[in-house]
Parts: sequence; C-alpha cells; structure tokens
Amino acid sequence: MNVARLAAVDAAQAARMLSELREATLAGQRARIAPRPVIEQSWGRMLRSGVDPDHDFRSRLLPADEVRRRREESPLRHVLPVLRQGLLSVADVAQHIMVVADAEGRVLWREGSPQVLRKADGLGFELGADWREDVVGTNGVGTPAVVRRPVQVFAAEHFVRSHASWTCTGAPITDPRDDRLIGVVDVSGPLETMHPATLAWVDSVAKLAEARLRELHTASLERLRTVAAPVLARLDGRALVVDRDGWAAAVTGMPYVRRLALPKSLTPGHRWLPALGTCAVEPLAGGWLLRVADEPAAAAAGRIVLDLSRAGRTSVTVAGATGSWSRELSPRHAELLYLLAEHRAGRGAAGLAEDLFGDPTRTVTVRAEMSRIRRYLGDLLQHRPYRFCEGTEVEVLLPDNPRDLLPQSTAPAVARRRATRGAD
Repeated sequence: MNVARLAAVDAAQAARMLSELREATLAGQRARIAPRPVIEQSWGRMLRSGVDPDHDFRSRLLPADEVRRRREESPLRHVLPVLRQGLLSVADVAQHIMVVADAEGRVLWREGSPQVLRKADGLGFELGADWREDVVGTNGVGTPAVVRRPVQVFAAEHFVRSHASWTCTGAPITDPRDDRLIGVVDVSGPLETMHPATLAWVDSVAKLAEARLRELHTASLERLRTVAAPVLARLDGRALVVDRDGWAAAVTGMPYVRRLALPKSLTPGHRWLPALGTCAVEPLAGGWLLRVADEPAAAAAGRIVLDLSRAGRTSVTVAGATGSWSRELSPRHAELLYLLAEHRAGRGAAGLAEDLFGDPTRTVTVRAEMSRIRRYLGDLLQHRPYRFCEGTEVEVLLPDNPRDLLPQSTAPAVARRRATRGAD
C-alpha cells in the first residue's frame, strides 16, 4: 500500500487501515496488507526491546540549563537558519512544527504553529524530551536516527497507540566530514496534515544543512591555515596543525594526513597520539600545533572496546598506559571493525569485500575505508592481512538481542551473524 498516496486522498481511511494493520500485527495475526518494510523492521525492534505499545512512556525532560548547554555544543546550531528558511514558512501554513533533536534523540529546538505546539505538548513532544526509538517507539525522530535515512511515520505506523493521531517526517543530519550522526530534523503535525511530498522536502532541507556544515568546515580550516603557515615555516622536523577536532590544516616534514584521533580533553604538553607517537602539543588560535618527537613511538595501547550495543550509536574506545580516547564510528567503519573482531587472525581485502558486499572484487572500496580507519587507530590496526595488533585485547559490546546487531547494515556477513546468534 502506498501510504502517502492514500493519505493524500483520504487521510481518515488510511488511518483506519493502518490501525487495523497495527492491531493485527501486535496480535500476531496476518493482516490484509503488509506494513512498509521500514515500519515492519522498526516494530520488530520495539517488540524485541519490550516497548509497551499501550503505554505512553515519557522520560524526564532535560533541565533548561542542560538543553541550553547541548544547544551551545551542538553543530546543529550553525545550520538552524538553513532549517528555518527551508521548513518553517511552509510548516506554519501547513499546520506543522519543525523539531530538531540531537544524536541522542533529545529535542533541542521546536518551532512552528502555536496550535500544533500545544498538541505536541500533549504527546510529550517537548523541549528536552527523549524521542529515541527504543524509548517512545517508532517515530520521526528516533527511527531515522537508527536506520540513517529519511522516514515518514503516519498515524498508526507509530508503535505507541497514543501517537496514532500524529504524522511525522524526519531526516538524519550527519557530519559531512566523517558521516557521524549529529541529529535529526523532523516536521510533525496532526494526521490530516499528511502530504506525499513531505518526505522529499524534509530530506532536501537536511541535505542543504549538511552542505552548509561542509562549507563552514572548509572556511574554518582556511582560517587556521593562514595562522599555521608562518608557524610551521620556522620549524624543523615533523609537525602539523590541526583544529580542535583533529582535522589537519597544514603539515611540514611529513606526508599529509586528513585527520588525527585526538583525546577528548587534549591539553598542552607531551602527549602520545595513536598515529604519531609522542608529540609536543601547543595551543594555537582555533586548534593545536603538534610537533612529533624524534624518540621512538610509545607501545600500542593494550585494549580496544568496540561498542555496538546501541542502535545508531557505535563507537570505539582505545585504552592503555598513556590514557584512553573514544571515537564514534560511521556505519561502514562499525561493520569493518566488527568483522575484524570476528576474524582475529586477519582478513584480506577480498575477504572483507565478500563479507560486506557479497562481491570479492570490490577491494578498492575496502582498502579506502581501511585506510581511513588506520588514520585514527594507527599501529593498532595492521594490514596484509588486515587485523588488530597482536597482543591487543579486543572486547565487543553487543546488543541484548542479536537481531539488533548493526540494524542498518545490509552486509551479508553481518546478516549471517544476526541469524546465527539469534538462533543460539
């Protein structure tokens, strides 16, 4: 059934059909029509995780000062003008609201029709509310964050019954530098406001926001580069200047690197960095000057934790005698590191291509992604074949239900792991 087309013609009839479908599915019965795949998969996750379809669970709202802090730290603040210009003028006329949530599903901004905002309050769709999928069920904020693509949720496609009077369309916003999820923009309103073009509209504006982030990053590095050039010109040996997130603006005496993995709380002094070894770290306007020491690099860290337990939020943490650091992973990097954790003896490019795509000839893509991973894992990841450094302890944190392992992944090897672990 084309929900968007039917709802545009007769929203009430579409809502009734979806309600019948939802009730039959929850009762374990065969319905006259099948739910859309993205909705069916989400409902499956909700049933496995124990979300109550008849209970409108609402987590405690974040305090106002915490909402303010998250706003100030979120890169989404830089693209609010783009989102407002692209969505608000139409949303207000169409009796919608625009909602912007961070990567953890917390609502940070809400704007639009005052009347619809009041209705949203009744659903707990408020500032500081937690709208992750595993908290409030299938919805236009949490579900796009899990599947990492735009999703429209109409009427009873919402898993929780009390949300069935609502329609919402959300699109993820990712950091164009590393494909990391930074939030979701959503347009929501009463079910009669459903329009078939809303999905494409919201997705287009989200892509404009990502393009704006890319422009801002490029401009920021250019400014840092003008500061770095005279500093590096006076230095001998290997050195580079990076921004606060580790993106390189300029280098001298060494090959160019695109990005370095930096500790979350880097401070001046002598520090060990995975890709460079011991470095003298000095603050610079907008970033850091890193001068590589001539002494041999410190030994590799002793422990790697690959956290795949949270849908849509995977990360790697490296710990050792010199401290620890963490990095959020893109979906592809999460897949590759998981496969290497499963093959501790190592896996060649052809084998990983077979695992990811079912096609052993796609080695160019694999090698490019592994090169990007090695930029932040450094000597902890070896090659020929690709493998974790010998002697390094590797721990993988998996979701409680095996079928929720990397839910957005279509890699054949990951699908087999889901099926095998689910049958255990």
